[in-house]
Amino acid sequence: MKIFKLPDLGEGLQEAEIVKWHVKVGDEIKADQPMVSVETAKAVVDIPAPYPGTIARLYGNVGDIAHIGAPLVGFEGESDARDAGTVVGVVEVGQKVVSDAPAAPAPVTAGIKATPAVRALARKLNVDLAMVTPTGADGLLTAADVQRAARILAETGPIEMIRGVRRSMAQNMELATAEVASATIMDDADIDSWPAGTHTMLRLIRALVAGCRAEPALNAWYDSEKIGRWVMKRIDIGIAVDTPDGLLVPVLRSCGERDPANLKAALEKLIADARARKVPPEELRANTITLSNYGSIAGRYASPVVLPPTVAILGAGRIAKQVVVVDDRPAVRRMLPLSLTFDHRVVTGGEAGRFLNAVIADLQRPT
Repeated sequence: MKIFKLPDLGEGLQEAEIVKWHVKVGDEIKADQPMVSVETAKAVVDIPAPYPGTIARLYGNVGDIAHIGAPLVGFEGESDARDAGTVVGVVEVGQKVVSDAPAAPAPVTAGIKATPAVRALARKLNVDLAMVTPTGADGLLTAADVQRAARILAETGPIEMIRGVRRSMAQNMELATAEVASATIMDDADIDSWPAGTHTMLRLIRALVAGCRAEPALNAWYDSEKIGRWVMKRIDIGIAVDTPDGLLVPVLRSCGERDPANLKAALEKLIADARARKVPPEELRANTITLSNYGSIAGRYASPVVLPPTVAILGAGRIAKQVVVVDDRPAVRRMLPLSLTFDHRVVTGGEAGRFLNAVIADLQRPT
């Protein structure tokens, strides 16, 4: 049997969720005919047949996570050299979709204080000790602690596995938290002079471009292994978009070279496509800096997360009227809160401050 494996989907993606099979065992298919749709953190991708043949086996059910290089489809016929290197033994031909359960990760219990009896109880009740709050002396986990956690989990129901965009978001945030030396500075822009109908996102994009031109060090990628950076000439802004499936960050290219009308049309299409999950994979990668307008939902200030290899993200909070001092007198002005998080391994506080000053100066221009 010839084994077709899940191919490399690009951009460092290591896994994909099976969302729909377009073929079944026994089907005669042609080369390039769609076989299966898989959802990655970036998009839903149709995988075509690499060659014509008869389907002998499907590896995985809808909802399963398939890993790059793992068997995906078996075709009738003798295996060839391309497959033999990673297929061990005889693969039995089945007449239904099968699913091989992935090996469970080893539980992280180092440093958790619990007696052998309590650990045995946790295994019996299928409770992860890392999730249990200890009440014993000096942080010791007791049997009552484990039983309490087991009752709560039983009432809550089975665990919901995180898939697709949310799974990628969880992995990316873990990477960012583990690697980036993040620091955040905050300030406000007085936008009271903006005329009615001003497009907030377009002004933020323009201001971000101004910041990058004033302090190019924030429009960069950092390589933590080589301890080096690339300061980018082109400004490709990742726009954080909230969707029902999770956070997506499609990229608005060449923002420094586009006129306002072109930028507006591109931005509206980008956001609509992101929410419809129609953004091409190439438009979800290789941004040089990120913008998050979380204030359109809620919040004044935040500590946005920098995702490597980028080194900075600008967050915009909720616009509100505030009493501020103008010409030594109190005045009510519309203020836009800003939060700039940067990777302090490669960006200095002075560079971040000058960047934010340039952003604010551009935002405070009437037009």
